[in-house]
Amino acid sequence: MSRVTIAPEEDRLNTQIAFAVEIDKLKRIIRRNLLMDGSRRENDAEHSWYVATLAMVLGEHAPPGTDLQRVTAMLLVHDLVEIDAGDTFIYDPVAVAAQAEAEQQAADRLFAMLPGDQGARLRELWEEFEARETAEARFAKALDRFAPILANHHTEGGTWQLFKVTAPMVLEKVRLIEEGAPTLGAYARELVELSVARGHLPE
Repeated sequence: MSRVTIAPEEDRLNTQIAFAVEIDKLKRIIRRNLLMDGSRRENDAEHSWYVATLAMVLGEHAPPGTDLQRVTAMLLVHDLVEIDAGDTFIYDPVAVAAQAEAEQQAADRLFAMLPGDQGARLRELWEEFEARETAEARFAKALDRFAPILANHHTEGGTWQLFKVTAPMVLEKVRLIEEGAPTLGAYARELVELSVARGHLPE
């Protein structure tokens, strides 16, 4: 009996398709933040699309010379590990303490599903985002932190009120925005102050 030979390019495609099917699971990871109309909570895939789009819309606020294409790619993959690790609420210190190990294990599994060259590239983007050592990573993290503040402001403190988040807790995250995009950091700080003044965020 003759054996069917799978061409290398066909095997590569099958591997890529398997990964494509796997990352569809990101759509079912529900985050704490509400949509800006307050109708429901957003999922991770929606969040990733949104902040990647913000990289294009708000790119002029990045430090000069920032590679916005790399920022966009980074933001599209930055939450893939949450397929396994789940969404970590940034104001939950217990969850945050366990986050790094869980996400490293998720990265080991998920990026290894791809052909070696592609898996290495995506993992490199994810690790760069986490390390925040480049202008691109700091800008990407700034957008990742800016989006929830904008959403909570427009939902009259939605998640903040639900989980008893205070202004000092939010301002701690604003510092990450200021590191990556001072203009957006200043705007986020104004949103926090306005939310406090309107009674949507306790001091």
